Amino acid sequence: MSGAGKKVVDVAFKASRNIDWERMAKILVSDEARKEFATLRRTFDEVNSTLQTKFSQEPEPIDWDYYRKGIGSRLVDMYKEAYDSVEIPKFVDTVTPQYKPKFDALLVELKEAEEKSLKESERLEKEIAEVQELKKKISTMTADEYFEKHPELKQKFDDEIRNDYWGY
Repeated sequence: MSGAGKKVVDVAFKASRNIDWERMAKILVSDEARKEFATLRRTFDEVNSTLQTKFSQEPEPIDWDYYRKGIGSRLVDMYKEAYDSVEIPKFVDTVTPQYKPKFDALLVELKEAEEKSLKESERLEKEIAEVQELKKKISTMTADEYFEKHPELKQKFDDEIRNDYWGY
């Protein structure tokens, strides 16, 4: 196998080991997202399988003697000489070094955004729980109980009363 093909297969194999499909699937909320995710995973597995089978094998060597018997030695020798003179250039990756720092920076940014998102999600869940609790108690709650939970509103009302501001 050529050096480039082997490198592609190695990179794809390493990438497939590092993907935590189950963890990513747990994050998905909607059925449509799960369906798209399943399609992505199936496609990834198919491509990875193709890379593993197609590019991981060396091509079968040509049986030049077989062709010499059927076609003739002179013509086969001419083809063999042309075949042997073909030089396949070695793949030199100039793109990965160029984009690797950018990709690494994006990964750091992604981790920061993920942490920020998780903190915001946690805050919102707490707020939702408080609102649901308030919704249950609102019909039987007194003003004093409400002002205990929201002292800033009590202060605002007290200031308005003290300053003779009655809203009109």
